[in-house]
Amino acid sequence: MTRVVVGRVGRPHGLDGAFFVEQPSDDPRWFKTGARLWAGELELEVVTARRGGGGRPVIRLEREVARGMPLEVPVEALPPTAEGEYYTFQLVGAEVVEEGGRTLGHVATVMPGVANDALLLDSGELLPLVEACVRDIDLEAGRIIVAPGFSDPDD
Repeated sequence: MTRVVVGRVGRPHGLDGAFFVEQPSDDPRWFKTGARLWAGELELEVVTARRGGGGRPVIRLEREVARGMPLEVPVEALPPTAEGEYYTFQLVGAEVVEEGGRTLGHVATVMPGVANDALLLDSGELLPLVEACVRDIDLEAGRIIVAPGFSDPDD
């Protein structure tokens, strides 16, 4: 079963075993009472849920799990995307090619940013995930086409 990370176990909140969820998904359904999350090889139920400081989710699972542990859900549980939309994890591994044919590398990870996310390539390049840079994303072909001028031509 393929799973995707929707958050991480953060610092404790209170004395009942609850914790802040670090890097939470924008989808609040994963952090409601009764939701089921995977932590390592364990599928666990969210037994309490509330909002903490700054509106971040605070949850308690049916069992204690280590701080920093990824909280995951099966890919099949994700809602379908609309045409032209994608999940950022789907971009990881995609070949990045500049218009004109120059291969820049493959997406190693998608880095969240304040203004916009960025594609970190295995070559070390960091490209903004904005319309001016990214011209086309073809998930089926595993390819992202980017505009020239956003990468270092000497690489």
